[in-house]
Amino acid sequence: MRSVINFNAKWAFTKMVNEVPSEMPKNWEWVNLPHSWNAIDGQDGGNDYFRGTGYYAKALDKMDLPEADRYYLEINGANSSADVYVNGQKLTHHDGGYSTFRVDITDVLQRDNLFVIAVDNSANDRVYPQVADFTFYGGLYRNVNIICVNQSHFDLDYFGGSGIAVTPEIVGADAKINIKTYISNTKMGQKVAYTITDANGDVVATTTAEDEAVLEIKDVHLWHGKKDPYLYTAKAELLEDDKVIDAVSTRFGCRTYKIDPENGFILNGEEYPLRGVSRHQDRWGVGNALLPEHHKEDMDLICEVGATTIRLAHYQHDQYFYDLCDERGLVIWAEIPYISQHMPTARENTISQMKELIIQNYNHPSIVVWGLSNEITMKGDTDPDLLENHRILNDLCHEMDKTRLTTMAAVSPCPTESPYIQIPDVVSYNHYFGWYGGETDMNGPWFDNFHKRWPNIPIGCSEYGCEALNWHTSNPMQGDYTEEYQAYYHEELIKQLFTRKYMWATHVWNMFDFGADARSEGGENGQNHKGLITFDRKYKKDAFYAYKAWLSDDPFVHLCGKRYIDRVEEVTKVTVYSNLSEVELFANGVSLGKKTAEDHFFYFDVPNAGETKLVAVAGDFKDEGIIRKVEKFNEEYRLKEKNAVLNWFDITEVEGHFSLNDKIGDIFSTLQGKMVMMGLLGKLLPKKGEKMMGGFEMNDTMMQMMGSFTVLRISGMIGTMGVNLSKEDLLDLNAKLNKIKKPKKK
Repeated sequence: MRSVINFNAKWAFTKMVNEVPSEMPKNWEWVNLPHSWNAIDGQDGGNDYFRGTGYYAKALDKMDLPEADRYYLEINGANSSADVYVNGQKLTHHDGGYSTFRVDITDVLQRDNLFVIAVDNSANDRVYPQVADFTFYGGLYRNVNIICVNQSHFDLDYFGGSGIAVTPEIVGADAKINIKTYISNTKMGQKVAYTITDANGDVVATTTAEDEAVLEIKDVHLWHGKKDPYLYTAKAELLEDDKVIDAVSTRFGCRTYKIDPENGFILNGEEYPLRGVSRHQDRWGVGNALLPEHHKEDMDLICEVGATTIRLAHYQHDQYFYDLCDERGLVIWAEIPYISQHMPTARENTISQMKELIIQNYNHPSIVVWGLSNEITMKGDTDPDLLENHRILNDLCHEMDKTRLTTMAAVSPCPTESPYIQIPDVVSYNHYFGWYGGETDMNGPWFDNFHKRWPNIPIGCSEYGCEALNWHTSNPMQGDYTEEYQAYYHEELIKQLFTRKYMWATHVWNMFDFGADARSEGGENGQNHKGLITFDRKYKKDAFYAYKAWLSDDPFVHLCGKRYIDRVEEVTKVTVYSNLSEVELFANGVSLGKKTAEDHFFYFDVPNAGETKLVAVAGDFKDEGIIRKVEKFNEEYRLKEKNAVLNWFDITEVEGHFSLNDKIGDIFSTLQGKMVMMGLLGKLLPKKGEKMMGGFEMNDTMMQMMGSFTVLRISGMIGTMGVNLSKEDLLDLNAKLNKIKKPKKK
């Protein structure tokens, strides 16, 4: 019978050598798996984290293994490429940092053995990802096992699969379950015993056949998302002379679904809106070397916010997390890291990573779409090789899996007339109107226009969000990184996206802050701070509760702005979120009245004098905080960018006149403003059809977005293109803008 031996403990590790050792090293660092060498330097900013080869070495006495015919080394995650050596002999090379791979070690095992795994996350042009807004942590960051099996066994060689594939088909009130097994080294007379048990462990169907069988479940209990995530178990036992010599099992769910361009996601014949979040797998101080308790905490938090769907970006996640998705009933978008920059030399890697994704995750009922790519048209959507690569992947998905649809996340400037948009079954767009230019109210109309133009293509929003740290203001504005602007942004996006029934799925970017070592913004480098929860999972930002108010059935009330205590205004706005129908707010025990709000967002004007204890009450629930009147704004609340040429509060503003803190579109709306801007920035801004930051091509959508950036913000973004404006340049431009009157509002 099969035995699985965990192989995580006590590996020697180093980044300081460049060759495979011939004996167990004596002066390397001792580590236990999972392990990443970028857990610190991949999160501290500077884009200088170590990208190279790390070596792991471990000794093994074969006598410590159970007796078996064959032995496999199983590696569940080595980012991003790995070479495996046993006793000095190279056994395999694997490209792709997020999937399981195995190697047969039987023929090289001796009494005393030295295992060495060389893991490499250095830049190259053959393995995805290479360009993306997240850290590519190096290391053996998931479990490593040794699997001991009979000479005849369920397959362990084919793209990391489990050797069993279960395909349910709903027929009326019943289900036909096709179970396909893959067996290595079969012998005459061997059979497979197939058994299906229900959630209580009771047998509901059984048969004996060869490598494929069809069983029937009467009155099948459907897997119905969070409402009823019911799971069956299929077990296959390989029999020789009626003796079990190997066995595998997998849980599965029985459900039907379709994605309708008018009515969105349909689960088991019922409308089931997919409203949820995206997730990166890394953590503060841990990198991507997560333990089961980390995965479970993430799942608990996602369930608390009330999400019905998760986009597992931008790569294959840990099998344990997919299992949790099955158990909790989350509907999943699973994808490969074909992202940001198409590499003609890496087509085979997209194919192998897609095969691994599908084969290793085929049995998970939570997964409904395979993601082909993310923002891959950053340098244009007309590259014939890029289009062909996507068609190959799309056809591959349909060939390997007849039961699921394909999708992709298109970057905002990608033209809706692009042939690229026509390739998958459904499509979503990544839009940041209201953060990276544009206004929040542009989001809903954009999707309406797409839906009108392509009424038969299901459309969703795969990314939207804005960054927030512990900065605060009573006058939130785009680009200020305050918790208050993030809350406002998501209030607006919730109302726009959640009320459009035709949108097949929406995914907030992101559930958690995550490591992006190249980032230098928001006052804390090395992270993307768009999460609804901080990187360490310790603090739920106010926007988290805006979603909970719309999505969760668990009654609650949340008082926003608890970290924003010192306030200068005489009367201050206080926001409360709740999924209950009525909220009452008390200030120092005195009621400020009761309010109702169909959108779950309750706003109160609160007198601000001395110190005020606020208590929000909704039904049996309450939440409290304090505010305090101050004469001068607390500078601890104000963003101070590291290495910024100018901060917005350093800029002289003249009432009724323009400044660097005004939007380019507003300035260009006046003749004087246009002339001043064209005198300096106009020469630097890319024209329509030209390339700009990140490789984007300037088009009508980008022109519209850029008009909503402040001059100061766009000056910082131009810096990423190698165009640097000095402090003197900016102050001179500001002085000129200060002389131009703003037009009177109509």
